[in-house]
Amino acid sequence: MKKVILRAALLALCIAMMALSLSACGGSGADSGDIIKLKMAVADAASSAQAAGARAIAEEVEKATNGRVQIEVMAGGTLGGERDTVELAMLGGIDIVTCANSVLTQWIPEMAILDQPYLFTNEAQAHAAVDGPVGELIEREALELLNLHVVGYMESGFRNVFSIKPVTEMGDFHGMKIRTMQNAYHMAAFESFGAIPTPLAAGEQFTALQQGTIDACENAISNCLNNGFYEITKHITYTNHAFVYIVVSMSDNAWNNIPEDLRPTVLEAIERGYNIERELLKQANEDATVTLRDTHGVTFHEINVPQLQEAYHSLAEQKGFTFDPEWQAAIDEAIAANP
Repeated sequence: MKKVILRAALLALCIAMMALSLSACGGSGADSGDIIKLKMAVADAASSAQAAGARAIAEEVEKATNGRVQIEVMAGGTLGGERDTVELAMLGGIDIVTCANSVLTQWIPEMAILDQPYLFTNEAQAHAAVDGPVGELIEREALELLNLHVVGYMESGFRNVFSIKPVTEMGDFHGMKIRTMQNAYHMAAFESFGAIPTPLAAGEQFTALQQGTIDACENAISNCLNNGFYEITKHITYTNHAFVYIVVSMSDNAWNNIPEDLRPTVLEAIERGYNIERELLKQANEDATVTLRDTHGVTFHEINVPQLQEAYHSLAEQKGFTFDPEWQAAIDEAIAANP
């Protein structure tokens, strides 16, 4: 009940904010001289690569439009969590939202194909998918089903394991309680490794590690530094088990408030911004690796990734995981072009 009340309160607040914003810039379809002010929700902390990427998008858009379109970035979950803000954007209550691709899977089930562990072997494949045929499918379905305009793809990239005890071979996963997202495919991967996948909200991980409720968690390496997990998890293993996108979507209200002749300029600027985020994330992970190793005493481990892949694919076959043929063909196209 509290969650429902919170969502209702957030909806009322954000719709009121949208109404003020539209009033300030002349309503839907602003005149050529109006300043269009938009708010962008980011669940990650202001210090994260995703928030920095959102600010880069805002800067690129303002510069490209000579100040006619201005985006205010609201980071740290100020406007709510990812699902909450997506729901608000669907109703026109928030201008621009960011969320992990798995969040949109709740409405677009075909997107589950992106949740597969070991789907991509390199970043080029992952980028080619959403910058090409898979992105086109996402954009089509989001507009038709959610009334959202998907305008870009930031990312949190490949995920690795942070653990209290070292993990250097698959047998080390046996009996390990590891926090995962509530995601059937990610959970199946760790089940196949011999671990005990334990879905928890992101904000509960640190306490769960402290209390021994879990033995490990997984995410981008910079996340280990930003969230202080290194105080407990002194080992990081390069599993590279999943690739996660941060999808950038614009409400229909906000989209229609941008003059038609200005939209291509805005989209090109957003693309420059999310490409900046991808580079920022790469640098953040490299910097975090040095800091974690040299300052916080974290040890990094390699592992037999092909063995992990084989274990997951074997269990996935047993579970009968299958995906929409159109989406599978789009994925196969991106992978084939970037071996």
